[in-house]
Amino acid sequence: MKRRVVITGMGAVTPVGNTPDEMWQGIVEGRCGIDLITRFDTTDHKVKLAAEVKNLDSEQYFPKREFKFNDRFTQFARIAAKQALADSGLDTAVPDKDRLGVIIGSGIGGIETIESAQTNLLERGASRVSPYFIPMALVNLAAGSVAIDLGAKGHCSAVVTACAAGSNAIGEAFHKIRDGYSDIMFAGGAEASVTPLAVAGFAAMRALHTGRDKNRASIPFDRQRSGFVMGEGAGMLVLEEYSHAMARGARIYGEIIGYGATCDAHHITAPLDDGSGGAKAMTEAVMDAGITPDSIDYINAHGTSTPLNDKTETLAVKTAFGGHARKLMVSSTKSNTGHLLGASGAVEAIITLKALQTGIVPATINYRHPDDDCDLDIVANECRKADIRYAMSNSLGFGGHNASLIFKKWEE
Repeated sequence: MKRRVVITGMGAVTPVGNTPDEMWQGIVEGRCGIDLITRFDTTDHKVKLAAEVKNLDSEQYFPKREFKFNDRFTQFARIAAKQALADSGLDTAVPDKDRLGVIIGSGIGGIETIESAQTNLLERGASRVSPYFIPMALVNLAAGSVAIDLGAKGHCSAVVTACAAGSNAIGEAFHKIRDGYSDIMFAGGAEASVTPLAVAGFAAMRALHTGRDKNRASIPFDRQRSGFVMGEGAGMLVLEEYSHAMARGARIYGEIIGYGATCDAHHITAPLDDGSGGAKAMTEAVMDAGITPDSIDYINAHGTSTPLNDKTETLAVKTAFGGHARKLMVSSTKSNTGHLLGASGAVEAIITLKALQTGIVPATINYRHPDDDCDLDIVANECRKADIRYAMSNSLGFGGHNASLIFKKWEE
């Protein structure tokens, strides 16, 4: 028998707020987290804008020495997990640590550490490379470090599926609990790729927006979109088996009921022209949830603001939902946060849960010019009040990875 899985805790570090509540307030207010890059000198870079985490007081969560040998993406993950732990009411007194697990996704992991170590190697020699270089750079060290913080001795792994990583992590954690392998899972994503090499690399692919106006930089589904804006941060959910949560009187934010994951098997960066791979992930999620396609009220789209993604994702939604596609409300909150790569799905899952909880559908801000190729019901510029019961969050990644999650409004 499949077990119900609910969300009992959340944590977030993002360009529009450093807690879930701060982030949600930023979304509701239509705040844009994009600005000039401050983390490195962009003189020789075409790209000048990014969505950086701002005013994060990490010492309210961990002593400074705790982060000495953590890459920035691991720091974000640990902070988001600590927030989620406190929010869940579990504290550290989980009765059975063997039934407590962690899955955290990241697209690139410790790239800032890699860049720094390479510079050190070239300028100072091999003997001056830090013995902490490898553990700081490894993608799985976010999950491993959070597991150490929690004392979690159950399943612990890292998902590396580019921009689908956060959603895949949550989906896999959902199935671990639903199918009886775990009782509680901390799941999400973390990324810190606002670095010289990462930005230069994505710019070389012509994937990034190169303009200077932050309010016309990340504009998903807009006809004038020209590339995504690099973001950074982390999102973390506490997934818990329903009866376990009820027994301890936990506050429940919502229920996760469906997960679909597919691969285009087509191209290393480009999606299938017809969006069929993404459509299949959405269809699988609906089937996994045991609902009908017309049950979905809102989709938090992957919506990267690249010409190809937004067009093919629109086709994917039409394929998956047929005539219901035009009745669905759709928005991309990457217009607020930029693209957090492997963390995006986790952050957007929190936003989707908040939308279900509050009845406020997030807007795609700075949307001005409708595109005939993206002719869905785009919630544009202003949030929309609506009593939504089922919502989907989509993530699509390089390598052809597609992931869809379905959340249900909490009902006793």
